[in-house]
Amino acid sequence: MTRVAAQTVPEPPRPGMFSNARVHGDQFFLSGMHAGGPDGPVGGADAYAQAKEAFRRVRALTEACGAAVDDILVLRIYLTDIADRALVGRARSEVFAGDFPCSTLVEVSALVEPGLKVEIEAHGVVGSHNRT
Repeated sequence: MTRVAAQTVPEPPRPGMFSNARVHGDQFFLSGMHAGGPDGPVGGADAYAQAKEAFRRVRALTEACGAAVDDILVLRIYLTDIADRALVGRARSEVFAGDFPCSTLVEVSALVEPGLKVEIEAHGVVGSHNRT
């Protein structure tokens, strides 16, 4: 497996804890991406803005893996308030078109940093959108 990084996505705060992205053969795996930043969540308390930032990071890492967002086959989305699902869905529809990835969306009591509302994990196969 190869560890992958993207210049526009913050690396884990402690080296050796986890990888943001890994590639194995033609499969890629992304750790949960969120909108965390040094001054609090990007987008503040706005779930839509946080989701847009999380999806931006998912896109950047996917592309760093040599794939396109249409190669993402599975999303796992964690929300601290299930009432935000429509806002996250709006952000998701700005990223994906046509056949959407398989997706799980669940409410959790908290995420890794205070103020975070959404975290998105992805798994896909490089080049799968071109296969029939």
